[in-house]
This record gives sequence, structure tokens and C-alpha cells, in this order.
Amino acid sequence: MIPKTSRVVLGAIALVLFAPALFAAPLEFNRDIRPILAENCFDCHAGDKHKSGLQLDRREIATKPSKSGEIAIVPGKPEASELIQRITSKDPDQQMPPPESEHRLTAGQMELLRRWISEGAAYQGHWSYTAPVRPALPVVKDERWSRNAIDRFVLARLEAEGLRPSPEADKVTLLRRLHLDLIGLPPSPAEVDAFLADTSLDAYEKQVERLLASPHYGERWATHWLDGARYADSNGYQRDKLRVIWPYRDYVINAFNQNLPYDRFIIEQIAGDELPNPTQDQIVATGFLRCSMMNDEGGVDPEEFRLAAMFDRVEAVGTGVLGLTVQCAQCHSHKYDPISQEEYYRLFAFLNDADETQPVVYAPDELAKVAELARYMRLMEADLRQRTADWEARQLRWEQQVTENQPHWIVLPIEYAGDQAEHWYVSLPDHSQLATPSAPRSTASFAWTTKLPHITAFRLELLTDPTLPAGGPGCSPNGTCALSEFAVEIASVAEPEKKTAVKFATVTSDYDQAESPLGSGFEEKSSGKRMTGPVNFAVDRNPATAWGIDAGPGRRNQDRKAVFQLEAPITPAVAPFPQPSGTVVTFHLGQDHSGPSGDDRTNNNLGRFRLSATTDPGPIAADPLPKRVRDILAIKPARRTKAQTAEVFSYWRTTVPEWKDANDRIEALWQQWPAGSTTLALTPRRQLRETHLLLRGDIHSPSHVVTAAFPAFLHRPPSGDDAPRLTFARWLVDRKSPTTARAYVNRLWHAYFGVGIVATTEDLGAQCQAPSHPELLDWLACEFMDGEWNIKRIHRLIVMSSTYRQSSRVTPELLVKDPSNRLLARGARFRVDGEIVRDIALSAGGLLNEKIGGPSVMPPAPVFLFQPPSSFAPFPWVDETGDGKYRRGMYTFHRRSTPFPLLAAFDGPSALASCARRDRSNTPLQALTTLNEPIFVDCARALARKTLAEGGATDAGRITFAFRRTLARKPSDTELTELLSLLGKTRKQLGSRDSAAYMVVCRVLLNLDETVTKE
Repeated sequence: MIPKTSRVVLGAIALVLFAPALFAAPLEFNRDIRPILAENCFDCHAGDKHKSGLQLDRREIATKPSKSGEIAIVPGKPEASELIQRITSKDPDQQMPPPESEHRLTAGQMELLRRWISEGAAYQGHWSYTAPVRPALPVVKDERWSRNAIDRFVLARLEAEGLRPSPEADKVTLLRRLHLDLIGLPPSPAEVDAFLADTSLDAYEKQVERLLASPHYGERWATHWLDGARYADSNGYQRDKLRVIWPYRDYVINAFNQNLPYDRFIIEQIAGDELPNPTQDQIVATGFLRCSMMNDEGGVDPEEFRLAAMFDRVEAVGTGVLGLTVQCAQCHSHKYDPISQEEYYRLFAFLNDADETQPVVYAPDELAKVAELARYMRLMEADLRQRTADWEARQLRWEQQVTENQPHWIVLPIEYAGDQAEHWYVSLPDHSQLATPSAPRSTASFAWTTKLPHITAFRLELLTDPTLPAGGPGCSPNGTCALSEFAVEIASVAEPEKKTAVKFATVTSDYDQAESPLGSGFEEKSSGKRMTGPVNFAVDRNPATAWGIDAGPGRRNQDRKAVFQLEAPITPAVAPFPQPSGTVVTFHLGQDHSGPSGDDRTNNNLGRFRLSATTDPGPIAADPLPKRVRDILAIKPARRTKAQTAEVFSYWRTTVPEWKDANDRIEALWQQWPAGSTTLALTPRRQLRETHLLLRGDIHSPSHVVTAAFPAFLHRPPSGDDAPRLTFARWLVDRKSPTTARAYVNRLWHAYFGVGIVATTEDLGAQCQAPSHPELLDWLACEFMDGEWNIKRIHRLIVMSSTYRQSSRVTPELLVKDPSNRLLARGARFRVDGEIVRDIALSAGGLLNEKIGGPSVMPPAPVFLFQPPSSFAPFPWVDETGDGKYRRGMYTFHRRSTPFPLLAAFDGPSALASCARRDRSNTPLQALTTLNEPIFVDCARALARKTLAEGGATDAGRITFAFRRTLARKPSDTELTELLSLLGKTRKQLGSRDSAAYMVVCRVLLNLDETVTKE
């Protein structure tokens, strides 16, 4: 702690030093005054904190008399202002900030406040709440140093501070820096040699263009975006089960590689599904909002955790796109930024209109295959129509026949006959039941009370639903399900405990799966393997067999039905109770046909189903027509769409005997249909939800209904009549948006220089740190928007600048004047992200698997991490055994509750919330990780082998080879001598085992600070 007398002296010296700046030009509130008040006063006197009734963030309040008659700020009269009296007071009871607080005003800050009041105490709205305006380029003395506008702004600040830029870094350092920044991988010795040999004036520019065109560029910059998107491969919460959402990660990688304009990038992620005729990529893009955690534990309230996910989505948009802490207004009006709680829930309403879906998506090669197969099928069907002149008349006669042969079904408004129905199943308006993720994998029982005179058959419909995996109708990852047992009991309302089992005469379905084993990992605990097959398996009283509905890729996700014909109708004559009291019919749906609990990949529950009964006389069989075909037949042919007409024909042709050969050929094409994958996405909701303001953010305390609208302190919405979420997305990237462009270019700046122009990259609001170069920030934001939101263009501007190319060497003068390099008088130097730490080692060892995209991988990890008590239940982590374990770090499976140790050690985000700025620590655990983690040991071993095979015949040549693969540059004489000495000592200890000795040297190289540092 500096003594009080010394602080006074230092303050006086500072006043003398800063006097020319203080009196050179009129003060600006945002630039000169707000930072002082925000740091020292706003904690007690801003927002809804009104100690002593004083609110310094609003001029109309600060300039009015308080209850005691004092006026904090009297414009033009600093001596009459209570603020000045308090900050200069020596009385501990009167002094502000209070002596016991951590805040202290310097003499220079006091003088600024005094002068500001004497100039009239003019306030300004916060700078980030007004749209950026392109500033004029500043005048600089050394114009030769500037390569582009970035340099002009940086140099102007340096010259004002009496500093000069650092020299340009050497070519090897510059190329390694460029590689790590643009693609996240070090350059190979061959790439270094090619750059050194290129003496053309545009040699550096050619390297920039080469790296921007690399497919690894998308991987590098997707990692930063995925931090803000909360990307993870598991659901979170206690059970933290795995999820499939990697297609969204692939979308982000491809978007960066294709240089998708940032405004389109945002629109597709917020509302891609609401665009006209959305593509698969645009639907996958909505995974940005689906990255929220999901709780499927037993007994949870689905609506409670849906709203928790909604809060998370609003925060992700605020942090990742707007750069504002809007989530603070979830429980109360924001304390610092002018967003009320009602405005928060009006923003919330824009995102509250979607259904959460899990569509089937295809990789590019699979999409091509789907298009090819569909084209062949269309051609073959066209050939059938061409060869059969009367096909239309024949199809019409068939339609007339099949529309008149169905019984009358009465849909049953069933109720759950057990506990926690509201947690396990949701009753939909059509009386179908939708299973929640926590629905039990066992027998589910449902009851129906009726006074029908008799019942002859029951129908079970398995219905698709967009919220189920692949659209359902089941809960398995591919949308199928298995019904182990269908049983019915009846009883009197008067004596419900006296139940009688109902027997079935026949059971039929519209699809009978061929008998087959359920698959690996599904072994029956007591008796053999479980089997799926025809619908008879649902009534054979064998728990190891089940009715299956998997018709294979492309056809498995459709409505199915089964009809259970009663052996004897339920009538008063046979019922064991007096009919007038009513009949309780209980349905038991056996679903215990899954694998190990805790692994959703084995969930075979029914997803959505509906029960019906009929009183029509038998025999009654299941309608062979798929439900969607039956629904189309209800539409007059003249009013059907082309797609509907084609679908009816595609089914009808299968019923024509003479077309058997063609049908068989088409069936053979179906067998080639790719499986695809599912992902988490959104789809427009048919019936919009009501959004309530929640008192204190509590879902159990809803207040009045609010409608979607934008905060008043930001820009007006663009014109148009788009769907609500699409309107919101377009508003985010409107040219008048004050924060969107600033937030993104600031995040890019942070990635390059270790700190943003605004250090708080997640918050550009009233409490953010003042920008180091405010005019540069606005210039970049305008350049970004005016340049059609071209992301690569901003990358190009930054890396081509002289600012970026400076040496990172720190001189004593710079260390004193700018220890944090906020003035940018030197190049950035800091440890790379955890994923790149791993990628550098893999690349140096020649092990890196450069495959782009695809499912996440599980590199070797300690088994105990995924077993109780470390994990709620055993988690199916299976170590990769092939070269999959050597894929880039960004593809490592990220489980929220047990993140991969290496990435956690190097400050990888948890994905529990949106992250716009990673922490960067330096701990002994990191060195222990890079020394002992199995992949790093593999890398050292591989680098040693490569060194011995390709490094030449001498030890000096080999060590230089390994050094260059790791650090790009050649070792200095001192470094080479030290490494040769280490090699010699190791040989003596290990004998003549060169491979082991070189492995020790390579472990040292991979663990150098410089190896994991961007110089």
C-alpha cells in the first residue's frame, strides 16, 4: 500500500504530466468521465442502487436536490457541487468513495471531474448504444510504417504516448504466428523453407491467402465461435448423457471455410428454419440455440428446464452476438444497462416460438447419394406410367376401394395409470401421448373409462413428432421403437381392483419387421438375445421379443399402426361386473426392450402413440396404407400437390402385381439409402406460446403476458413481415445495430492480440472497460458491415497490418509504459488455446489426422472419470484405438460434467454458459499434462522415430530437424549444445537405445514454453 503522503505527491506529478491533455480540448463524458464514475461510484449510485438517493448515471437525477437539499452536480459550478466536496473531503465520515472501500480517486481524476462540471456536466449515452460511424483516418507522423487503416489508428495513439512501434518480426516467427492464428497448426519445415526462399514483394501476402483458403482455417475459427455457442457433446446436469449435435459444428466449420457473410451466418443460426424453403444447412444452423443443456432426470418438470434452456439461449445471443449482458434483466431491470425486465421477456418471446427437433441430416456425399437414388426412382416410376396407358383410371378405382373399407375408430382420451404422469408423458390435443426423455423404459400403463355397449378391437398408432429423434415415432436415436408386450385388462368402475385380462384373436400391423437381433449391447439379462420382429411378438408374453418398426433408412420414420382383434367382444354378457357402472380399461405397454440404462443410444421407448377402440363387427385388421397416404386420399385429386400425388402413386404401384419386377428394383435402391445422422435443431411452432414476465425470474411466479418487441435503447427493427424469430435475426444484423459488428470484430481482435480493443469482449455495455482504440473499433465495425460482412476480409486486414507483424520482444521502456500491450507497440505473445497445444504436438510428431468434420472422438482418458462417484452413472466413454485419437483437439468429445482433462487444464470452457473470452492461466498441472498425457507421450515417441528416420546421420542434424518440426526455427548454438548434452547424458543412462534417448529430447522440445506460445 502506498503511503497517503506519497499518493498525494504522485497525484500532483500526474496532474502536471497530464495537464496539457486535460486542458487541450473539451472533455467527453464517455471517454473521460464515465470510466471514472463506473469504476468508483456506480456500484452504489447507479441503476437501481440509490444510496442516499443519489444516482450518478442519470443527469436529470444527479442535478436535482436530494431530500436533504444537497445537489450532487451543479452544472458550471464545481465548488457548489456535493460530488466535488465529497471526493476532496478529508473527513472520513464525508469522504467519497468511503475510506474503507477499495476505490481511490487520483488527483488527476478529481481534476477531470471538476473541469467536466465547470464545462457544464454534459452527459452522453453510452458509446456502444449508438450505431458506429466511420471515423476519419488520423494524421500520423511516420506514414511509411502504416500499411492500412489499422496501422494509422494504432500509430496515432503510440505517437501521442511518445512511443514507437517495434521492428517487424523475422520471417520464421512471422510465418509460425500466421499459421497458428489462421489455421491453428504450426508450419512444416518445408513450408518455412519455401517462404524463406520467396523473395518477391508479395511473399507474405501469398502465405496469407494460402492459409485463408485452407480447410483448417474453418476449424481454427469455428473453435472460437463454438465457445460462444456453448457447444458440447452431452446434455449437462446430473446424468449428463451424450447427445448428437456435431452436424452443427460441421456447419460452423463449413460456414467459415465458405466465408459465409456474417449477417447470413447469424440469421441462419437464429432462424434458418424460418427462411423460405430452408436448406439442410440452414436447419442444422439452428443448433446454435439448441446447444443449451437439457435435463432428462426422472421427476423433473419439463417446462422448468425448457425455460432454463430459454434463459440460456437469450444469454447466448446477448453474449455471443450483441456483446451485452442482457441476462441480468431476467430477474430485475438491468442495474447498469437501460434494459428493463419487461424488455428482457419481450426479447425472450422472439425465441419462444419454436419446437425443438432432431431431424435426420446427411453428409455431403450422402446428400449426393440421396439425390441420385431419388432420381432413379422417379425415372423408374415415370417409365411405369408411360408403359401403362390406363394407370390413372386403375389408380382411381383402387382409391375408391380403399377409402370405403375401414372401421370407425374412437380415439381414447386415456390417462396414465401410475405415478408422475405429468413428468413422463404429455397429453396432446389429439389424445396422443408424447413421451418425455425421462419416461421409464419399462411397462407404461394407461387407463380409459367407458360406457360403450361393446368393444371388438383396439388400435395402437405409433405417431411421428418433430420433437422426437429423427421425427420418431420412437425414442431411439434413429426414431424407431420396440413394443415388448401389449396387454389389456378390464374392471368395473365399482370394483377396479377386480381385473380380468383380455385375450386377442388376431394381431395385425401395417408393417412387420423381419425377425432380427436387437443388436450389440442389448443382451437380455436372463435369457438370450433380444429380438425384434413382427407384431405377434407384442402378444407372445416373451419379454425378450418385441414388435419392431425399422423399415431401414429413408422409410423408418413414419406413422405405424397395429390392430388387436379381441377374442370375444367386451360386452355386458361377458363382463364380470354390472355394465351401467362403467368399464375401466387398462392398457399395459411393455417397453423394457433397451440396453444398459444411462445410454440413450439403446433407448427403444415408444415416442408418441395413440389408442383407439371400435365397436364394428370383425374381423378387423390393420389398415395397410401408411397414415400419410390415407390422409392424402381424403383430399380430392384435383386439390393435391404434386408431392402428394407422387406419394400416392409410389404406394399404389406396390399393390400392382404386374409391376413386381420394377417394384423389386426400386426396393433394391431403397436398400442403398444412406443412414445419415440426427442433430438438434428448431422448427417453427404451429401454435405460438404465451410469454409471461416472470417475477424475479421464477417460473412459478408468472406475471402478465408480454409480446415480442425490441429494447427501446437499441435500434428500431427493420421493416418486413417475417416470422418472429426471423425478424429478430434480421434485427440483430441490421446496419443500424450498434453492438453486433463491434462485438464480433472485437472478439477477432482479442483472438489475435490476447485482449480486445474492449477488454471485456462479452460486455460492451455501460460497465465495460473503456476501448483502448475507440475510433479503430468503430472503423473496423463499419468496414465489416460496409464490406458485406466479409469475415475473411477483416482477418486479411489484421494480419496484413504492420501492427500485427511487429516483434513481440519486450523492451524495458515498453514494460514500464505499457505492460499489458494495450497500446500495441509490440506484437502479441501468449500461450495458445488448449486444442492448439494438442494439435502442435500431433503435428510435430507427424501423427495428426487431418480429417475435417464428423462425429466427436474419444481419445484415451482415465476410466475413473466416467464411473461413479465421478459420474452419476457409468458413461459410455470408449477410447479410440485407431488414428481417430489423433484428430484435432476441437473434435475431442466434450462432456460437460467431466471435460477432457487436457483441455480443462488449458482453460477450455465448460460449455455451461456462453463464453466470449477464455481465461488464460499458467499452472504446474499444464506441464504435468504435456509431459505425461498419453497422446503427448505418443507424439514424443513418433517425433523421435521421425527424427531418426528423416533427420540425417548426425546428432546435430537430427536435433535441428526435431527442433524445426516443433518450433519452426533452427536452434541457437547454445540451445543445440544444451540439447546435445541432454542426449549424451540420456544415452549413458539408457545404454545405446537411440530411440529412447531421442524420445527424451523430443519430450523436452514438446514441453518448451515456446512450443505452446504464439510469439
